[in-house]
Amino acid sequence: MRTVDLIHRKRNGGELTTDEINWLIAGYVQGSIPDYQVSAWAMTVYYQGMSARETADLTLAMAASGDQVDLSGIPGIKVDKHSTGGVGDTTTLVVAPLVAAAGVPVAKMSGRGLGHTGGTVDKLEAIPGFQVERSKEQFLQQVRDIGIAVVGQSGNLTPADKKLYGLRDVTATVDSIPLIASSIMSKKIASGADRIVLDVKTGKGAFMKTLDDAVALARAMVEIGTEVGRETVAVITNMDEPLGPSIGNALEVIEAIDTLRGQGPAELTELCLELAAHMVYLGGKAAAYEEALQQVTELLRNGAALDKLKQFIEAQEGNGAIVNAPDLLPQADFRLEVPAPQDGYVSEIDAESLGVTAMMLGAGRATKEDRIDLAVGLKLNKRVGDPVKAGEALAELYMNRHEAEETSSILRRTIAAFSFADEPVERPKLMYAVVTKDGVRYM
Repeated sequence: MRTVDLIHRKRNGGELTTDEINWLIAGYVQGSIPDYQVSAWAMTVYYQGMSARETADLTLAMAASGDQVDLSGIPGIKVDKHSTGGVGDTTTLVVAPLVAAAGVPVAKMSGRGLGHTGGTVDKLEAIPGFQVERSKEQFLQQVRDIGIAVVGQSGNLTPADKKLYGLRDVTATVDSIPLIASSIMSKKIASGADRIVLDVKTGKGAFMKTLDDAVALARAMVEIGTEVGRETVAVITNMDEPLGPSIGNALEVIEAIDTLRGQGPAELTELCLELAAHMVYLGGKAAAYEEALQQVTELLRNGAALDKLKQFIEAQEGNGAIVNAPDLLPQADFRLEVPAPQDGYVSEIDAESLGVTAMMLGAGRATKEDRIDLAVGLKLNKRVGDPVKAGEALAELYMNRHEAEETSSILRRTIAAFSFADEPVERPKLMYAVVTKDGVRYM
């Protein structure tokens, strides 16, 4: 085979065979095919797209390029959950123990945050003593023993995806639906799940800014799952404003505990129950989605999911006492209210801007090497649709640095993330659609 022939055929709208895609990805990882040729191929995919079969082949080739987790020794159907990234999104900390409490094993590998999006691993590390690094044997045994383990991603998981993403980032080919879909799904497949539930974000704080693009991405990922025998369901959700009012690692752990107590924010609770119900249904613990929803709602109500969270924390050497004493989590030195500049109604909240604000406070990373402050962040007092009076607190900043110039800049930035209207504003929809192999159901 010659790479130039594959580029030429794809440029002219043709399809590559399974063998050709496997050869291309293997050669790129091994270094026998240079960056400039793979850059050219990625640009042809950007303009010509890929068939469902080609995209599935690319996904499997990237999944096979490094370590793959074998979960076959764990009884039951293993269901994984993935979010495409957002702000104030602490669903994993709620959904994983909720699903495990229903008897569906959760063996999850999660990532760290970068930029304005938060990472599950960072949130777990806010728990004193919690260990996100486990050996393969410890990871599998813990799932067999208590039904749940969440660890950091393996260093050699999908190296082809890491290498290709770095190339796409500097060749203007990041926003290609087949390349995004195969990137996400290759990691899920390499992680060993039998079934997959996806939370695809859309809006200002999401990668996919429009509903049409989010649906297209969801359909592509569901098609990949179908092609490779991993049943997949995607829920399209709103990220125009932060999902929950808390943004920051320890703050989001507290919010997850509150939610598992049945005292969490309405939107976060609703979405967690939706995602958990799909996982329980796909995991074979309910005959229908509606039955699964009833199950997880009861597990939230009766405290079983909260008990599972404590068991999970202690199994990974964390201090389970935080479940009843959240003040044991890292605490910020200062709190500062953000005053509303006018009377009116909150009409918009820029989720991405607030995510960047939290990063500036120290809660996130601008680069992978940055250290984060687990205590800092911000908490919203107002949501879209809420009435507000001038001077009333829109949000509260949790800070460990209190330099006047920097604080003034962060205050201005936080205020600017809010827009106001003179007339009442309706709350936005939380969920737009569910995508399955049978099609799209709008909500």
